[in-house]
Amino acid sequence: MNAPPLRIADFSFQSRLFVGTGKYLRNGEPDYELMRAALSASGCEVVTVAVRRERLIDQRGRSILDFLDLTQLTILPNTAGCFTADDAVRAARLGRELLEGAENPGARWVKLEVLADRQTLLPDPIETLRATETLVAEGFIVLAYSSDDPVLARRLRDAGAASVMPLGSPIGSGQGVLNPNNIRIILEQLKADDANYPVIVDAGVGTASDVTIAMELGADGVLLNTGIAGAKDPVLMAHAMRHALEAGFAAARAGRIPRRLYASASSPWDGLVHGAAK
Repeated sequence: MNAPPLRIADFSFQSRLFVGTGKYLRNGEPDYELMRAALSASGCEVVTVAVRRERLIDQRGRSILDFLDLTQLTILPNTAGCFTADDAVRAARLGRELLEGAENPGARWVKLEVLADRQTLLPDPIETLRATETLVAEGFIVLAYSSDDPVLARRLRDAGAASVMPLGSPIGSGQGVLNPNNIRIILEQLKADDANYPVIVDAGVGTASDVTIAMELGADGVLLNTGIAGAKDPVLMAHAMRHALEAGFAAARAGRIPRRLYASASSPWDGLVHGAAK
């Protein structure tokens, strides 16, 4: 499909699917080969990596970065597992330090996650806004994970977030887009002044149709992890997610027909056989 690239600040990508690197397990241990195969099948150009040191190095001393082609993939460090703005800022700084050493362009940006609690994993709006303001002031390109609250989305954009990433549903829940009307409002309001402002639906994707729905709403991209890593066949699901995103993006650009209460014939009524039912 000949589609325009996704632009976020000075980054540009052909693929609009961002994929996480967690939860690929075999016998309870990280399966990096499976992860690598799924990432390849997804066609993604951006992968998210939690930057806390205990997530980068496993119990066998292996670094996840050794299993990623840093010449082809842009790493998007995230602050997963942080519950305060201060912790998130520290994690972002650590991510920048690690990726600068790896000479990966991802050192310049961060997917900001500041969670409210361990049960719901919903974003904390106040701490997220605080962290955004601090990180933007320090020169980070901030992609802010948020709830589907349009007011918070506007505040994050106004605080300097390069992209707002509203959730479809809670992290890892597989419920898809629960509130499409709020996503529509966020898209309408954030793009009112800048039609190219990137809004990426993040979290809650369970299967390929969820990705298509998000893109048909007008999202600029989708970020997911569990929907692929938790599937029975992660590589096959990664293929499905890739094509679902392309289909949804194309459908949004093509423009769907309006919904009607009654049927609308696809063939003209002229020339009907005599006696046809009315």
